[in-house]
Amino acid sequence: MLYRAIGLMSGSSLDGLDIAFVEFHETAGQWSYTLEYVETIAYTKDWNNRLKNAAQLSVYDYHLLHTEYGCWIAEQVNMFIDKHHLQHQVQLISSHGHTVLHNPAAGVTAQIGSGADIAVGTGINVVSDLRVMDVALGGQGAPIVPKGEQLLFAQYNYWLNIGGIANITIKNNNTYKAFDVCSANRVLNALAAKKNLDMDIDGALAAKGTCCQALLDALNSQSYYQQPPPKSLANEFATDVLLPIIESFNISIEDALHTYVQHIIFQLRNSIAYMGGSYENQQRSLFITGGGALNTYLIQQLQHQLSSLRIEVIVPDKATIQYKEALIMALLGILRWREENTTMATVTGARRNSIGGAVWIGQEA
Repeated sequence: MLYRAIGLMSGSSLDGLDIAFVEFHETAGQWSYTLEYVETIAYTKDWNNRLKNAAQLSVYDYHLLHTEYGCWIAEQVNMFIDKHHLQHQVQLISSHGHTVLHNPAAGVTAQIGSGADIAVGTGINVVSDLRVMDVALGGQGAPIVPKGEQLLFAQYNYWLNIGGIANITIKNNNTYKAFDVCSANRVLNALAAKKNLDMDIDGALAAKGTCCQALLDALNSQSYYQQPPPKSLANEFATDVLLPIIESFNISIEDALHTYVQHIIFQLRNSIAYMGGSYENQQRSLFITGGGALNTYLIQQLQHQLSSLRIEVIVPDKATIQYKEALIMALLGILRWREENTTMATVTGARRNSIGGAVWIGQEA
């Protein structure tokens, strides 16, 4: 079977809206793909602030923003379709939305961006709200990408995405576990912003700094890291917990960035050592995507730390680094359309696997 779909992703780092037009081929349960066209629509300062502060809105204003953001997404998709001459080629749009609330213990997760308005604005069928069903079944609703990793990137042992939050998927004897490891770019970018930078390009500032051991100990002592999977993080863990700790230390931005990079690496290495399974000293591979994969200093330090575990770090091409999540959102939308499982209970802790996503019919009957 041949499918052509658009995947949409807005990550916790608030870089922008990722759009990927993907062609998928499925034969006897085996999937392959081609990333045909990709683009990131950077958020204006106004959209960045509105999305970042959406959780503080009144119910009425929240729903107004939910609708307005859905209409804005539809406009961006229409321009993307026009730019790449994709009229009448897109069979489905699958939108992750932007996560505003995530408290699975209370049975709540909310991704803003009305699927109905995207469907009406584009005239194309839309799948949205991909996490809600899993949370209703008692799961974390996160990470959501392992099903796609299982189907598209099965040749690796571990899959790491370093976005606003770093999350990892671990395969052990064909059983998959996945969880949020720690906040990543959400903290690094906030620190870089104090230097009037959008990000610490290549980790250059972090490389100039030195480690503040007292700060590193304070970060590593957070109770979240002692919890066993399944587990997931809200964006507020970075802004409300970690950044105030960092700011309580009177150190340079370079030292803060260096120390936080060491914190990320420490937590990643611990997660793999604890959950990585027994491979009898075999060589293993870690496939890394997300904006953090472009942080040269972070990746070099991570490879150094993982070499003693006989783990090779694999960094793919730039398009896959930046758009893997949008790519997998497109695949999850197709699986939902086919009424096949999109979530894995072994990953999220839900009572069972489930078919997640709301379907909005944008085409006239």
